[in-house]
Amino acid sequence: MKIYRPTTPGRRQMSAVDFSVLTKSKPEKRLTAGLRSHAGRNSQGRITVRHQGGGHKKQYRLVDFKQDKFEVPGKVVSIEYDPNRTSFIALVNYKDGDKRYILAPQNLKVGDTVLTSESALFETGNRLPLSKIPLGTFIHNIELSPNKGGQLARSAGSSVQLLSREGGYANLVLPSSEIRRVQENCMASIGVLSNPEHNLVSIGKAGRSRWMGVRPTVRGSAMNPVDHPHGGGEGRQPIGLKFPKTPWGKHALGVKTRRKKKLSNKFITSRRKKK
Repeated sequence: MKIYRPTTPGRRQMSAVDFSVLTKSKPEKRLTAGLRSHAGRNSQGRITVRHQGGGHKKQYRLVDFKQDKFEVPGKVVSIEYDPNRTSFIALVNYKDGDKRYILAPQNLKVGDTVLTSESALFETGNRLPLSKIPLGTFIHNIELSPNKGGQLARSAGSSVQLLSREGGYANLVLPSSEIRRVQENCMASIGVLSNPEHNLVSIGKAGRSRWMGVRPTVRGSAMNPVDHPHGGGEGRQPIGLKFPKTPWGKHALGVKTRRKKKLSNKFITSRRKKK
């Protein structure tokens, strides 16, 4: 973690991730694509997600979540920053000459070899089916359906623990404490993802949020009754309701939003514990 000298009020509170582990500043041009900012608007031009807009221009890095080059070893060429995600990414040069980006786990260094195989060694960065991974192992970038590509545990510092296997399914303990069943033939990468200090970063000043594409948020209690359920009253008032609401009148806290008849409910063995 990088702490700044308190030269200004903003700097006094500010902290940032230490990027000394990165080995390359510019991305591989062939593995980038243009990324257009929509500022929270849908195809009709209406704002459907508030508080988005502005921000620094970004290029999208084409990250390989499938890692489907079986039995082809790859050498890690560089560890890089990706502005579109919280974890770092690694550029891998495969033996057949192909280059791809993968999510970089902790302790993966330049010069290391990664391999996708059923017989791959139990080493950080290697990718195996859940049926071949030892119980208790911490894994990331896990598939929910075979050959679909990794969907679970893809953000900075996150990992899933392989708990048990039975009846062709593996039981996984997710970061939320939920226990979920996934088919044994789904692929997963070994290790905990990089940049674990991401959640400790203090933005420090409003301008830095604007660089990140986050626009200001106005409190509902500062509005008029016509604009928000919390608005109105002479002077500063409590919200005047039994529970907080969104601007559209829906419950804001403690409401389950998952559909009761969702097909994947049968794969959830144990719900997450309340904090």
